[in-house]
Amino acid sequence: MQETHVNRYPRDFRGHGPNAPDARWPGGAKVAISLVLNYEEGGENCLLHGDAQSEAFLSDIAGAQPWPGMRHWNMESLYDYGARAGFWRLHRLFTGRGLPVTIYGVATALARNPEQVAAMKSAGWDIASHGLKWVDHRDMPEEEERAQIHEAIRLHTEVTGAPPRGWYTGRCSLNTVRLTAETGAFDWISDTYDDDLPYWLEVGDRNQLVIPYTLEANDMRFATAPGYIEGEQFFTYLRDTFDTLYAEGSDGAPKMFSIGLHCRLIGRPGKIAGLIRFLDHARAHYGVWFATRTQIADHWAATHPHRRIERPSQMTRERFVERFGSIFEHSPWIADHAFDLELGPAHDSASGLHNALARVFRSASRDQRLLVLRAHPDLAGKLAAAKRLTPESTAEQASAALDALTDEERSRFQRLNEEYVAKHGFPFIIAVRDNTKASILLAFQTRLANDTEQEFTIACAQVERIAELRLKDQLL
Repeated sequence: MQETHVNRYPRDFRGHGPNAPDARWPGGAKVAISLVLNYEEGGENCLLHGDAQSEAFLSDIAGAQPWPGMRHWNMESLYDYGARAGFWRLHRLFTGRGLPVTIYGVATALARNPEQVAAMKSAGWDIASHGLKWVDHRDMPEEEERAQIHEAIRLHTEVTGAPPRGWYTGRCSLNTVRLTAETGAFDWISDTYDDDLPYWLEVGDRNQLVIPYTLEANDMRFATAPGYIEGEQFFTYLRDTFDTLYAEGSDGAPKMFSIGLHCRLIGRPGKIAGLIRFLDHARAHYGVWFATRTQIADHWAATHPHRRIERPSQMTRERFVERFGSIFEHSPWIADHAFDLELGPAHDSASGLHNALARVFRSASRDQRLLVLRAHPDLAGKLAAAKRLTPESTAEQASAALDALTDEERSRFQRLNEEYVAKHGFPFIIAVRDNTKASILLAFQTRLANDTEQEFTIACAQVERIAELRLKDQLL
């Protein structure tokens, strides 16, 4: 575990990094489409549900506000439309086309809508949990939210006959993802919007699969500003998203496309027309996998199982310096100072950690940097001959065959070393692994003619490059 007093940044800006894994969707699909139908009707804020006010979120009432202590008849009626008419229109559309659907089911809403639940089960849809109630968790105390999560699982299991394998709260708190992962009950959770592919999240001892969701390829924007005002706009956005992802998949980088739907919104005739146009467009393409989120989770877990690694941002100072203290030659103080920076998941890669170490080196005084330069051995010099180089330097010099010089070549290197140190006051430094014996000799001769300040700058850049290569040996 990391030391509690150090500054660590929890947000993960790296994710899969520049080289995302190949999803390897079934059948070589170029894109996986997840159709999600949020079932909230009967779980929203309402005095009948024990709430202190009416609902005000995601309806066709412009500028809706909660009515404290009062039922809002128009709001209730719009939600009722989703259950009475919108759901069945969508059910006919999806079952008629044989499309798999994931339900985000609010547990109390499911309990109040038994016919719809029976239809979901008959269609073989994936019924995930959307929380106990369709309310805002933002200010909910942690213990209350934990209790509601467990009650949602219990009620969901009671109503549907099976526990939910997935979870999405929606109006979540800062604690929601951690609390749902800690239950150990879910194959996947979706309270994030941060990627086009699933990923693993380490929560204590739990390896939790996360399948990111969407707030933009989502019919909720019929009820928010800026948003869609007609089905054609929704179709255009879905089509453009699909076409982009399909092209990426055709280039060997398949992604996932989540589409968020609500019975009371897309279930309206004028809005569903845009969805129908999109489904026709997508189904006209080869290599499209319509899948439930649980199918995606099962595939990802089998194809890309999680592997825990030792993460720099989670190390103790002692371990951090032990592992990375030799990245800058004989200068463990650089790793020690880097440990105090605002490290986070972005620094758990070779490029991320290199940036942190290099910041310390660059901000050091000239005299400190000069000591780092002088800590480097001569190329093919006396230390190499005596086999007293660090393991890193030994491997680097061997990569350019500097450990197998002829007597004449060794003599030439020693002469050049002596001339260079005599002129500049520090050894000739070059990232050997970027070069050959011939290019190193040429650089030696060229750089001997430079002035010392110019060489100091070049040598510092080469030290950073050597550090980068060494880190790439250890981290991805």
